[in-house]
Amino acid sequence: MRSTPEQRRAARHQQPTDQDTAARTAAPARRKQPITVDLIVDTALGIVAAEGYDALTMRRVATALKTGPASLYFHVVNKTDLDDLLIGRLSAALVLPEPDPATWREQIIGVCTQMRDQYQKYPGISRAALAVVPTNLETLRVGEGMFSILLAGGVQPQTAAWASDALTLYVNAYSLEASLRTTRQSDTGANGEGADDEWVLSRDELLSRFAALPEDRFPNTRRHAAELTAGTGHERFEFTLNLMLDGLTGR
Repeated sequence: MRSTPEQRRAARHQQPTDQDTAARTAAPARRKQPITVDLIVDTALGIVAAEGYDALTMRRVATALKTGPASLYFHVVNKTDLDDLLIGRLSAALVLPEPDPATWREQIIGVCTQMRDQYQKYPGISRAALAVVPTNLETLRVGEGMFSILLAGGVQPQTAAWASDALTLYVNAYSLEASLRTTRQSDTGANGEGADDEWVLSRDELLSRFAALPEDRFPNTRRHAAELTAGTGHERFEFTLNLMLDGLTGR
């Protein structure tokens, strides 16, 4: 009896075989080749890399594969299932260290940085990781790794569980904001004067606007404008991770 898409999804969440690994790492060929889960994921990631996550739909993937959406639903249950597969593929690229009590902070920052860098290759894809319960084995592997690092650092289990979730949420949000900023800068560059011009500002322009604020209402914003606008995005990213980890050690 033919299995349902839900049954096939459940089978994917079992321990991967050597054959599964080989299929995932093989270079994708151009159609005509049989449609597989890996080919669907390859195609979806290509669409996101070129056009952003907003462009990703099941119909868009089907069109790229020169087939109909029904062919995809034989392999992938729905868009949420595809999102789970995409985040799982990116998670598979993360290298998890053996938890070390002496360097646990550096280890957890390293994993978060890898996650950020993977997301930034595919604009907006961190949205696929928001408001969903991960079931992909690779995504769960990363969660297990982060949890284990925090436990090795002496963080209590309940605190470590919530902290792991909070760290992942921050990485997702940071990556999403960065993708939005890049998209709007690109749109402004292509269109010249446009609606997004007021949103994407240089630091010099921001400093100028802060300096023009009424001093009686915004004394500290004017006085500390340099501090408020200092630092690159990645510098602020690491600062925030360290701030969160400082809170854990304090507990």
